[in-house]
Amino acid sequence: MAKLTDSLQNTVIAGFVLAILAAFLYAGIGHNNTWALSGFRWLHVISGVMWIGLLYYFNFVQIPTVPKIPAEQRPAVSKFIAPEALFWFRWAALSTVVTGLIVAHLSGYIASALSLGFYQFAAKNTAIGVGMWLGLIMAYNVWMVIWPNQQKALGLVPADDAAKAAAAAQAKLFSRINTILSVPMLLAMVIAKDIG
Repeated sequence: MAKLTDSLQNTVIAGFVLAILAAFLYAGIGHNNTWALSGFRWLHVISGVMWIGLLYYFNFVQIPTVPKIPAEQRPAVSKFIAPEALFWFRWAALSTVVTGLIVAHLSGYIASALSLGFYQFAAKNTAIGVGMWLGLIMAYNVWMVIWPNQQKALGLVPADDAAKAAAAAQAKLFSRINTILSVPMLLAMVIAKDIG
């Protein structure tokens, strides 16, 4: 068991192997007509958990804790932890959006949802559309505002101290905006599942 859990790569592979075995078991009892849709929905959920989990990590753990860390220990966060977390954060955001759009397409409601129900109205599609648009705004914030500013704030690209401080403030502001938007976004996704 130690070989399985000592390596993150082995742990992730084990999780996917178990998921594949569960999928085959599920298919074996007569539910094999939705492989593509179920597969992309599963990837959408995994990506979304990673993305929102990291968003909450940044806002509930890292941002409030870093000021409490002694100055000589902060480089460990800015040089190692934050860049790695931001890597997974931004790619999870992109993966969530792409897989979500694929799920909407495969489910046949992409146009209705993106038009918030103005095209082929259905309350369910309007609800999911609100969630989709909030997610798209949040992903835009990740890639176009948070990440470029974090690169400056963390010293990954050249910037003077004033520019680093301004970039850190801008990244924090948009991270907090995404935290606000995540609450109604997740609610819209949950409600859409329950609307007729």
